[in-house]
Amino acid sequence: MGQTVTLLGATGLIGSHLLDILLNDETYSQVNVVTRRPVGRSHPKLLEKIIDFTQLKEMDPYIVGSETVFCAIGTTNKKVEGDKQLYQKVDYDIPVHAAKVAADGGVYGFALVSSIGANPDNNNNYYLKLKGVVEEAVSKCLIPQLIVVRPSLLIGQRKERRIGESIAQFVMPAVSWVLPKSMNKYKSIKASEVALAMVKASQTLPKGIHFLEYDEMIKYSK
Repeated sequence: MGQTVTLLGATGLIGSHLLDILLNDETYSQVNVVTRRPVGRSHPKLLEKIIDFTQLKEMDPYIVGSETVFCAIGTTNKKVEGDKQLYQKVDYDIPVHAAKVAADGGVYGFALVSSIGANPDNNNNYYLKLKGVVEEAVSKCLIPQLIVVRPSLLIGQRKERRIGESIAQFVMPAVSWVLPKSMNKYKSIKASEVALAMVKASQTLPKGIHFLEYDEMIKYSK
């Protein structure tokens, strides 16, 4: 019998790729998707649970018993209309709560989407500071295997339109080749590659805390 895994953020750019990969990987027999809106998919492995994320404990039964939790949940400043408290409720409260439940419930692995430049001491960029604080909090949870991916600009088709990001997606791949190797971590990367790296790394890396930036994500996405 295959493993049970849990996915948070299945409707996002990386999360949608994660869902495809997990459903098509014979390693897994059940994929728990905890979401606030339907993912619009039907599959024998898929167990979808729609919850109110203001009631975080609703997700707990779908985390406990999993081999690995994949957390790709996140919002944007535009979606929360600049409300930092609401931003924190999504980008901090949900992943940290999930990590604590995973640790208490005996989950082996936790794979988290963060960002290049994440730093809890960054007082000039709220987004990067928050990502760093989340990394710090999740790292303190006693989960045997923690994988944190830190992508730069993501390449992929989002459901919502972001004009600035669309321009950057066109420009960055064209100039990435001129970046010195020491700057590889800032290269744009396909969301599908990030998702595949998360899954493959969770299947192969040993216990411990692992941070994957561009080079490592490309390695595990092959």
